[in-house]
Amino acid sequence: MGGEGGAAIGPLHEAARIAEALLFAGGEPMSASALAERMPPGTDVAAVLMGLKRTYAGRGVELVEAGGAWRFQSAKDLARLFAETRAAPRRLPKAAMETLAVIAYHQPVTRAEIEDIRGVSLSRGSLDLLLEIGWVRPRGRRRSPGKPLTFGTTEGFLSHFGLVSLDALPGKDDLKAAGLIDPRVEAAFDVPRPDGAPAADEDPLEAGDAAFYVDYAGGEEE
Repeated sequence: MGGEGGAAIGPLHEAARIAEALLFAGGEPMSASALAERMPPGTDVAAVLMGLKRTYAGRGVELVEAGGAWRFQSAKDLARLFAETRAAPRRLPKAAMETLAVIAYHQPVTRAEIEDIRGVSLSRGSLDLLLEIGWVRPRGRRRSPGKPLTFGTTEGFLSHFGLVSLDALPGKDDLKAAGLIDPRVEAAFDVPRPDGAPAADEDPLEAGDAAFYVDYAGGEEE
């Protein structure tokens, strides 16, 4: 028998309804694997998500993937409707944007390495600001004298810039056009492709490391 109005409801349609409900009601992005755990056995979750993405294309809300997780969000061209109710985004100083670019492309990277790549000293404020926004995090310690902290980007960074993963980071020309890198550091800025995995010379953070840095950023000797 069909559903209301005689329309047949097949397994794929039912799975799409389940995914739609989970993503709307959950309020938090969900990975494909997390969705699969709530779906009927054997569901092709990738096909379900792609179908939903096509269904919502051009509507007031759209289904997007960022950082390996899926979520519904308002269509980008309608962002103007919320401009009056949202706080104006903080404009990052150029030094902070350059620092963010270096961390994104060279992670895991230490404070001293950031300074070496940029060719100038790293102010405490630049790193503090990126930590406060939630785009950067302490991620480990370099296996070198002093065991300096290493830094990397966060899921919040990927989500804000609409990146599915670090592989989707733009190239050098795009960064120059956006004003994210200074011509002074171009020679050293070779735009590597980080994969987010722990580096061979990096140890995981110990209890309290991240909290210590957030409280006393800029005070660590490397």
